[in-house]
This record gives sequence, C-alpha cells and structure tokens, in this order.
Amino acid sequence: MATLTPTDPQPTTDRRAERTTKVVDLASSSVRELNQALHESSSTGGESSAVEWVITNPQGEHAIACGLTEPVHVRIEGHVGYYCAGMNQRAHVEVRGNAGVGLAENMMSGRVDVSGDASQSAGATGHGGLLVINGNAAARCGISMKGIDIVVGGNVGHMSAFMAQAGRLVICGDAGDALGDSLYEAHLYVRGTVKSLGADCVAKPMRAHHHTELADLLSRAAMAYSTAEFTRYGSARSLYNFHVDNAY
Repeated sequence: MATLTPTDPQPTTDRRAERTTKVVDLASSSVRELNQALHESSSTGGESSAVEWVITNPQGEHAIACGLTEPVHVRIEGHVGYYCAGMNQRAHVEVRGNAGVGLAENMMSGRVDVSGDASQSAGATGHGGLLVINGNAAARCGISMKGIDIVVGGNVGHMSAFMAQAGRLVICGDAGDALGDSLYEAHLYVRGTVKSLGADCVAKPMRAHHHTELADLLSRAAMAYSTAEFTRYGSARSLYNFHVDNAY
C-alpha cells in the first residue's frame, strides 16, 4: 500500500491554539491511507490536538475518519458516504456537506458536526458525545441511542429514537411517524410537529431542569431557539415489564 504524504502548508494560528494544518486530497489518496494516517497521528497522544486535518474531494467515500481515539480535529470539505466518524472517541469531525447512512454510528465521545443533511440511522447506538446535524436527518435518527446527544436543526424521518435507551435528541423541525417507539429513558425535545408517536412514547411536562438541559444543548449546537418552543417526549413506562394487555 502506498504511503500517504499529506500536503503541509505553512502552519496557521488558531485563536484557541496554534495548529498545524495537514491537507489530504482523496482524489489522489485512498480512505484506507487517510484513516491509517489519522490513527498514527492519534497515537502521538497530546500532540494530536495541535493538528487540524483538512480532507478535500471526499466524493461520497465511505468510512472516512472512523475509530478515532484522540482529540484530533478533522474537517471534511464535501459530501461523505456511509459510516463517517463511526466509533468516534474524543475527536472533532466536521463534515461541510451531506452525510450518508450511519453517520457517527456507535460514537463514544467527542463531537461530530454536519453542515448539511444526514441519511438514515445517524447516531445509531451512540454511547456519548455530541452529534450536530444542521440540516435534516432521515429515518431512524438516534435508533437505540445509549447516551449520545443529538441536535438536528431541521426535520427527522420515521422511527427516530426507536428503542432509545439514554441520551438526548433535540429536533428543531418536525418529526416523522412513530417517534420514540419502545423508548426507554432518553429525553426527546421537538420544536415542530410530530406526525405520530411510537408505542409507549408520550408528551411530558417541561420542568425547570429540562429547560436548563435543553438550553445547554442548543447553545453547544449554536442554535438560537427558545426552550419554550419545544415539547418534551419520553417513555410512559408501560412496556418496562410484561403485561398480557400489552401483548399483540
């Protein structure tokens, strides 16, 4: 396999820290080579946070920037395919475009930002970290989420937060059919309308600590909405234990 040699322009100065920028063009390098270089950069430990990787010409390639474990910053200039930033830990991955299926799947920590839309199953099975989608998310956003925080600036599709166990899903637009079906203890906040609620998902009152929680998530996602515009949804808890009346 060819050795990836990133383009190294003159170091630039970030207001928060001095960062060296490394540019990788996927028109001439493979995703495998890119991911290997990112993992090797992460293995340097604390030094990785001083490097900003800029990925050009992603051309919808799959599995870009997967499995990162250190606080490296990756900026992808364009659209990505399936499973971008999957299994992320501590890294900050920015996608300046749209994302395919399984964005940030099984994310553990760190942050993933998408300037455009995301396809199905964004943030699926995520255990932690923050996923921000500035556009819309398709079906099954946050399916089986286990602690991840997801903020969607637009709408989400059907079966979002299906079997969500923990974490918070903020929807600044509308939600499709069967929102929160078979929900456990995740908190759902919706600013717009909900086409239909899934089994055992109900509207719940917004108490003071929910307003605080939601305000913090909106602030971190840089979305300027009032918490008073949102409705909270959660589990009615009727499916926690078997009851014959709930059997179909």
